[in-house]
Amino acid sequence: MAIREILTVPDPRLKEVSRPVVGPVTDEHRALMDDMLETMYDAPGIGLAAIQIGVPLRIIVMDLSREEDAREPRYFVNPEILETVEEKKPYEEGCLSVPDIFDEVERSARCRLRYLDYNGNAVEEWAEDLYAVCIQHEMDHLEGTLFIDHLSRLKRQRAIDKVKKAKLRAIREDAN
Repeated sequence: MAIREILTVPDPRLKEVSRPVVGPVTDEHRALMDDMLETMYDAPGIGLAAIQIGVPLRIIVMDLSREEDAREPRYFVNPEILETVEEKKPYEEGCLSVPDIFDEVERSARCRLRYLDYNGNAVEEWAEDLYAVCIQHEMDHLEGTLFIDHLSRLKRQRAIDKVKKAKLRAIREDAN
């Protein structure tokens, strides 16, 4: 396993639509998911799409467990949202690709998913609460959409500018 670099805005690769995994889930896919999980834990975060580490495949990892609890990693290959409910819930979201920026986004309170797990088994289930929010957020990444794309143009631009300034500040500090 290896910790990979997480792409941040305004990297154009984050706007790329991810390709489906063709064929069965292989050891190569599992190695990628292991790296993604290690990268996510190191960041730290609760979800990560493969495109966030520069791999345009429809793969997501997630762990919604609390820090004090045992880890509960989840793996999603070629996830699809089959159905959503009309009820919307606002939730304050953040993103490893938009570091230190948080804002409220409204998403479906529940959604029905279909995906392949770590071993390539087909799973179909309902997600609700934080799980529903997180899977919708991560699936947006697969379509080249960031959570800040759900905000006003002004808020989105402010978020991008903040991330750019923080990157420049970090570069200057490293140079000194």
